[in-house]
Amino acid sequence: MTNMKPIQVYLRTEQIAALRALASRRGVSIAELVRSGVDQVLSEGSPEDDPAWNLVGLFDSGVGDLAEKHNAHIADAILRECTG
Repeated sequence: MTNMKPIQVYLRTEQIAALRALASRRGVSIAELVRSGVDQVLSEGSPEDDPAWNLVGLFDSGVGDLAEKHNAHIADAILRECTG
């Protein structure tokens, strides 16, 4: 155990039971499962870190309800294109 610090966490009774069972099946400690879960969550990053968020608000369509009625607007555009 290198450079580890203890931390107290409150879990629901069913979470503890599930962790105990999983730890037993895998032959590891509950602490190892928790560390693994924390590592997994931290490696995912936050949605705000996604570069696609830089596109939000970048353009203005001029259509006030585009987000809510995008399907209708797309259908209208296709109809206009097909009917010339």
